[in-house]
Amino acid sequence: MGYLRHIKKCNNFTTIDKIPFMIDGTQVGWIKDIYTSYLLDSGIFVKEKDSISFKNQYDTFESRNKASENFAKQAFKDGISNIFMAESFAARKTPTSKPLCLIDRSIASMFGIITFGQHLNGYVKTKDGLKMWIARRSKTKGFYAGKLDHIVAGGLPYGISLKENLYKECLEEANIDIELAAQAKSVGIVHYRYEYRLGASEDILYCYDLQLPENFIPTCNDDEVEEFYLLDIEEVADIVKTTDEFKLNCNLVIIDFLVRHGYISDENDDYIKIVQGLR
Repeated sequence: MGYLRHIKKCNNFTTIDKIPFMIDGTQVGWIKDIYTSYLLDSGIFVKEKDSISFKNQYDTFESRNKASENFAKQAFKDGISNIFMAESFAARKTPTSKPLCLIDRSIASMFGIITFGQHLNGYVKTKDGLKMWIARRSKTKGFYAGKLDHIVAGGLPYGISLKENLYKECLEEANIDIELAAQAKSVGIVHYRYEYRLGASEDILYCYDLQLPENFIPTCNDDEVEEFYLLDIEEVADIVKTTDEFKLNCNLVIIDFLVRHGYISDENDDYIKIVQGLR
């Protein structure tokens, strides 16, 4: 057991079974070999040498967006994906490059593009020590049903600012109002490349710390959370270290918190690997 295993699990990306996804001669992702025929049969994509790209008729940002949206809806109808989310990530060369196409979140991993999210560590300072609010995901959720989660965590779709999305997620998931959410401190990122069912994704999570009042009790305004727990930080650390109870990427954000707050110190044999692995 231990902390490092979570980092290794989240970084299991391989190019062995994949083909590059290109737009305008720029690689923006990877596609699993097993899905290339499905993409080509859609009439939207073409194979050129050793890569997949849009057909020439989709030569603008707008035309590619529309074609990609239609493809996502059809993939849902065909049972390739299990949802159409109507929220998109941008396909681009690097996290800060110009967007070349928008792809629905439901199929983002099929194209292996860069994706973004936000996770918030909601903690409380008490006379008995530091505690952290932890959520239990609804057992009816399609993704990681029943797993432990952050008090607030979610994807960052294209077209919405970091601040706006964080405020929205705080209100929806834990009933944290804007005045309190505005006190959240940006503390860096966690970066990993993970193999999902549909394909691989390069995931970048913006991380935040928010000290919550002792009398604050989170409540869920959507259907994602079944229950909240206020746990001693030592108990949270032990759950991460010895179990797989948390949604996988939450482990990394919590490990980052434990490092920054001194609960995982340089006396840990894996300290350097842990810190390097989070980025």
